[in-house]
Amino acid sequence: MRSCLWILNRSVAQLVEQRSPKPQVVGSSPSWPAIQNQVLLIYNPKIKKMNAQAEDASNVLDVVKQVFSLVLVVAGVAAFYYFSDVAGFTMLYRVLMLVAIIVAAIGLMLTTSRGKGIWAFALEAKQEVRKVVWPTREETMRTTLLVFGLVFLVGLMLWLLDMSLFWAIKSLTGQEGG
Repeated sequence: MRSCLWILNRSVAQLVEQRSPKPQVVGSSPSWPAIQNQVLLIYNPKIKKMNAQAEDASNVLDVVKQVFSLVLVVAGVAAFYYFSDVAGFTMLYRVLMLVAIIVAAIGLMLTTSRGKGIWAFALEAKQEVRKVVWPTREETMRTTLLVFGLVFLVGLMLWLLDMSLFWAIKSLTGQEGG
C-alpha cells in the first residue's frame, strides 16, 4: 500500500450552504464539523506498524503488571494467615503488612493504561462532585417529609382500594366472614 495524504479545507460558509438530504429536516447539515484550519489525515502503513508494535509491548507489560499485582495481593493474604501462628507477629503487624502490600499492588495497577484511565475517571468525578449544588439541611428535611407524606398517602389510597375490592368481591360471591 502506498501512503495517502488528504488535505481537507472547507470554509464555514460552504458548510452552511450544504443542505440535508432529507426533505423533512429543516436547515443545513454539514457532512463534517466546521474546521477553520487545514486538517491533515495521513495514512502510512509503516507508522501503523510501529504503533501496533508499541501498543503490543505496552499491552504485554500491562498484563504482566496486573498479574503481578494480583499475585502480590494473594501472597499478602497468605502471609497474613501464615504469620498468625508465628509468635512475634501480632495482629497489628499483620494488618499493617497486608495494608502495605495492598497499597503497593494498587500503586502497581495505577501504572497500567487501565489504571491510569481509572485514576483519570476518579479525578474527573471528584471535580464534578465539587460542582454539585447541595441542598441545605432545611430543604432536605422538607423534601424528605414530603416524600414520607406522599408515600403514606399513596399507601392509604391503595389500602382503601384493596379493602373496597375485597368487600365487593366478598359481596358478589356471597361469602361471609374474613
